[in-house]
Amino acid sequence: MPCPRCQTDLPEVALYCHHCGLDVRSNDVTRRKSFAVKPDEPVASFSLVSTIMPRGVTEHPQTYRLALVIALTLALGTAIFGALPLAVMIAAFAIPVVYIVYLYDVNLWEDQPVPVVALAFGLTGALALVFTLIWTLLRGATFSVGDLGLETSTSGAPEVTDFLLAALLVPVVGELLRQIGPVLLARRREFDDLMDGLTFGIISGVAFAAFDTLVKHWDLVVGGGRGVDEPGLWASLIFLEGFVKPIIMGTATGIAVAEFSGLGKGYDGFTPRYARGVAEAVIANVLYGAGIYFCGFTPDPTLGVILSVVWGLLIAAVLILRVRNVLHHGLMEAALEAEAREVVGETGELAFCRRCEMPLVPGAGFCNACGAAIKVQHRLHGRPGGTPAPSDGPPADPTAGTPAPGGTATAVSTETAREEER
Repeated sequence: MPCPRCQTDLPEVALYCHHCGLDVRSNDVTRRKSFAVKPDEPVASFSLVSTIMPRGVTEHPQTYRLALVIALTLALGTAIFGALPLAVMIAAFAIPVVYIVYLYDVNLWEDQPVPVVALAFGLTGALALVFTLIWTLLRGATFSVGDLGLETSTSGAPEVTDFLLAALLVPVVGELLRQIGPVLLARRREFDDLMDGLTFGIISGVAFAAFDTLVKHWDLVVGGGRGVDEPGLWASLIFLEGFVKPIIMGTATGIAVAEFSGLGKGYDGFTPRYARGVAEAVIANVLYGAGIYFCGFTPDPTLGVILSVVWGLLIAAVLILRVRNVLHHGLMEAALEAEAREVVGETGELAFCRRCEMPLVPGAGFCNACGAAIKVQHRLHGRPGGTPAPSDGPPADPTAGTPAPGGTATAVSTETAREEER
């Protein structure tokens, strides 16, 4: 794609010319009508499969969608007909199993599948099991999970201590526990990509939701069927626990871990952006927990569960949109990085824009993604490790000693020669 002003060849994903800084964007300013994962979908879409399973959606998108629909149908069907033990088990492990199969199906991290599944799923599942057992056993006499597995107060009215436990302590600690496994993986050199971080977070979230559901509904698992009384109640509960909750926990944790991985070379680590991602995840879980707690006090149990489902779906919808934005931005960055890598080679050092953290084409005077002037950035901020920016000046004479950015080594050697002549 040529620049209309200077005719410089540009990557197809470029928003600005890296040579003259011209804005070459179309009417679709930020490509919001074409999702990078699935171009026939807009970025602002509620398509679940292309959001949480982006790598396989272009090859066989219907496979995972069909698997999720079958699992959900089985869970709801068994709940309606009173086979609650089976319904709870299907609801708890349907999405995690489908997601693990997806990871192996698309050959993600095929050289190290065990560490990925063990840390992202196994470790989080074990932590969820222990944590849920502890807080349900120590919650006190005035607080119980109840016959439906919903957090309610036995006094019949909301209480401050119960609310703080159900809507604040449990969501906050739970989110922090879900960060452990994915962060340990994202710190490794081979797993520092933003898409990797997002995927690790989703695995961790659905694993936590699975074991949380298993512990809270263990009485239903070992207690046998409850008959076919109030099928709407049990079907709504299974839908909430088996579909809504894992989507909320998975996408929320995925957003946070994606910010830990960050854009650009390597992982960003514990930055303000990661803190913001964790805060977003915590807020989403606190809102979900608070809504579930208050819905448990409705006079009609069926209405309470239905309201919980509606509330959870609203939160899940917001999180899905947020994940799609993070994923879209990350894939655009990967395209720019591939373009820059063709110039510098596999072993060359890439430079990254200080403003938006997108990769820079070597020799660029302006950033492809945000249009910021590179020379201004690097005069204000030195590059880490002393790597010269692409526009920091011509290369120094290799015979003139240790080079410095902007050709200063040549100037230093000239001054030395003059001193010797004197």
